Amino acid sequence: MMLRNTENLNEVQTEVFDLLVGFEEEEKLSRKKLASRRALKARRAIEQRFEEKELAAHIEECWLES
Repeated sequence: MMLRNTENLNEVQTEVFDLLVGFEEEEKLSRKKLASRRALKARRAIEQRFEEKELAAHIEECWLES
């Protein structure tokens, strides 16, 4: 009887452990995706700012030539 209870407990412990590991992996993946989205957003903002500065310089150049 005691052996069977121990087996059941071990099965439950194993299942809980597997769930926790799966949850941690899911959280890790979620954080990684969020970091990737943030980096992409920052990169796009930098590119947009560079393009705006370049366009402003071209407009200024054309304005002065006229």
